[in-house]
Formats: sequence, structure tokens, C-alpha cells
Amino acid sequence: MIRTTVIPDTTTINISLSVPENYIGKEMEIIAFTKKEGLEKNEATIKKVTFGALSIDTKGFTFNREEANER
Repeated sequence: MIRTTVIPDTTTINISLSVPENYIGKEMEIIAFTKKEGLEKNEATIKKVTFGALSIDTKGFTFNREEANER
């Protein structure tokens, strides 16, 4: 892997790379992006949280504290 940092001062820049011996004859991909590209925070979307997926019919249910505390 080859990694280098460049700070251009014009819109045109010439780049020269020294590649390792084991890269010769292999296809290489060269990409360019800013250091913080993709890390910038987008405006957070406000999400409405609901618990509608869970519903229990509790009609006729009575809680017995003594029974709950029995071991």
C-alpha cells in the first residue's frame, strides 16, 4: 500500500509515485479525496420512536405482590 498526503496550491497537480517491485505488472487504482470527506456530519434527522409493535391485552390482569415475591 502506498499512502501520501498532498496539499495542492493550484487546480492542476502532477504526482509521481514510486511503486514497490511486487506492484509492477499489476492493475492499480488511484483515488483522491479530502482528509475529512465522508466524515462531515449531516443534519440529524429527528426520528419519532414508538412502541406500537408490541401490544399486550391486560384486561382482567391483577397483580399479586405476594405471589411475585415468593421464591
